[in-house]
Amino acid sequence: MQEHPSRLIVGRRLAQYEIIGLLGKGGMGEVYRARDTRLGRDVAIKILPEDVARDPERLARFEREAKMLASLNHPNIAALYGLEEMDGRVFLVMELAEGEDLSQRLKTGPVPVDEAIKLGRQIGEGLEAAHAKGIVHRDLKPANIMVSESGKVKLLDFGLARAYQADDSSGDPSNSPTITSAMTQHGVILGTAAYMSPEQARGKSVDRQTDIWAFGVVMFEMLTRHRLFHGETVSDSVGAILHRDPDWELLPPGTPRPLRRLLRRCLARDRAMRLHDIGDALIELGDHDTDGEVTAPTPPAARRAASFLPWVVAFVTIVVAAGILLARGDRSAPLPLRKLTILPVTDRKDARLGNLSPDGKRIAYRSRDALWIRELDQITPRRVSDARGFGSWVCMWSPDSRWVAFATDNALWKTAIDASAPTKICDIPPDHRFIDGAWDARDRIILAKWRGGLLEVSANGGTIRELMRAPDDLVDYHTLKR
Repeated sequence: MQEHPSRLIVGRRLAQYEIIGLLGKGGMGEVYRARDTRLGRDVAIKILPEDVARDPERLARFEREAKMLASLNHPNIAALYGLEEMDGRVFLVMELAEGEDLSQRLKTGPVPVDEAIKLGRQIGEGLEAAHAKGIVHRDLKPANIMVSESGKVKLLDFGLARAYQADDSSGDPSNSPTITSAMTQHGVILGTAAYMSPEQARGKSVDRQTDIWAFGVVMFEMLTRHRLFHGETVSDSVGAILHRDPDWELLPPGTPRPLRRLLRRCLARDRAMRLHDIGDALIELGDHDTDGEVTAPTPPAARRAASFLPWVVAFVTIVVAAGILLARGDRSAPLPLRKLTILPVTDRKDARLGNLSPDGKRIAYRSRDALWIRELDQITPRRVSDARGFGSWVCMWSPDSRWVAFATDNALWKTAIDASAPTKICDIPPDHRFIDGAWDARDRIILAKWRGGLLEVSANGGTIRELMRAPDDLVDYHTLKR
């Protein structure tokens, strides 16, 4: 019998890689453990299916995907080392992730809540790193999540789903074949059936919210050992995704309320109501302690006590702002009023007073390491950027309420309300601190210095310059005594 073209023999070599053994196989090819004889390390070799390797168009698309994936460098993502071809075989060389995948771990029972939180945070951090580079996993599921003996997570097969062709729509939905096409093309199903989002099931375009849905499905399965949208066929699973609500009673009694709320937001069928950024999920899943280990989320009551005063001030600010808006509006037409509760939304004590957006729909505020935006009709805020080293607590809304600018120790930045990474506007001269700022209709950012005077710079970037010098006889209020 002739050897299957993709089958490798243990002990043989493929280029510099000595094949040690078969690790697994499925719709996305066979995976082998191999020894890189040149660099002296063990790696994973994934042999591409023949229909991919022999299709020039799909192979070219796969190569483009591989170049993007090779840029990912994160401790929770298995690295891609190379895409090679030899003896008629096209194969990926990847980091060898030791341990067992999460699907194997779940065979022994549900994951305890504390452990699920730790694993979930690592999964979220890997997704956040990829999303920051514009890469969507598209096929997040327990079989693609490797967990080491020490509890370290590695995400596998990042973004590879779009490069493969499906076989049929029957069989085990948890490992169903993946139908693929370009990320923005409509009418094509992407992902594994039991974990695909409603938009994937309908053949619509996917984005990072697709991964957020799958993250919620995986977290639910970890906590309950219950496959959320299980069906005997792919069609059954798709029908469940589109029409069946999760059975929240299956969650263990000790599931913290923030985690329950997080799952509901991850599993909202309407993308407008779904969590927008996986970084927001990391807030609910706790924070790192000084040793880098993951701690359980701070109870809501403790967070309220820790940050009580800043949020009282924030509440007063919103009331005053609402009064200004009412004063400016048409007094002949009564405006609808509603009760608004400001809850402490981060367990940090250093959250600072925020600014209300010009359209009155959002509030932006800052902690020492991040910028946050809170939709006033929602409870949970969104972390829109990391920003360490804040030199002042100034943040400014653009007139159209779509951008926020803020200053760090050495630069001025801006970020869109739906972005995860800020863009530098300009460098800030040393020893500059600001007490306030504004973004005007001419797209200029005006900054008021602590010791008097104004600076200006274009919001589109450029050199910061002095707009108005402080009077020579200006008294520095820092020198005044009570």
